[in-house]
Amino acid sequence: MAYSNFTISSFQQEFQITIEEQRDLFANIQPVSPSDLLSMILDEYLSLAININSEKARSEFIIAPVLGDVRRQSHHQISLFSGKEFDVDPAKGLSGYCDFILCLSQEQLYIKAPVMIVIEAKNENIIGGLGQCMAAMLASQIFNQRSGESIETIYGAVTTGTNWRFLKLCHQIVHLDKTEYYIRDIDRILGILVEPARALLSPSI
Repeated sequence: MAYSNFTISSFQQEFQITIEEQRDLFANIQPVSPSDLLSMILDEYLSLAININSEKARSEFIIAPVLGDVRRQSHHQISLFSGKEFDVDPAKGLSGYCDFILCLSQEQLYIKAPVMIVIEAKNENIIGGLGQCMAAMLASQIFNQRSGESIETIYGAVTTGTNWRFLKLCHQIVHLDKTEYYIRDIDRILGILVEPARALLSPSI
């Protein structure tokens, strides 16, 4: 079994994790304006990615630039990984590739704890990717704990590039945000993605 094999139901049954989905988790988030570079990229490539409508195009032309801007807005105090193998506990199915991982480290040669955010890219089916994302978030929690870098909350997101659904894993509870964000809300999306680094690095960013 691997991350991609988990559904919400199978993840919950395997790990006895509580899922809470009634809260607006980021109602009070501080928006972050996109950089001029990100604005230019989205102006140029958003419609192209939508028209191609493949997971690869959306990852390359929308998601990667957005996450690159998160790294930029965090003053390069975090690392960004794309398509990296993340084998934490293969016996429990917590293995495989993650589309994107953000870590509180400047190290770019390998994934180093603490892992803060896991992003799963899906062409259209966000709900179908939630179980996979939850499993990768749990793996991140375990990875951090083993490294002695335990942090209270792991963030996650499942996105098509144009649509974003966010999650938080706190101890044994996954909180699924009831709000779905759209790329026109890019300042809100960036605010949510920058928040973990802001909380851990404050007041340096």
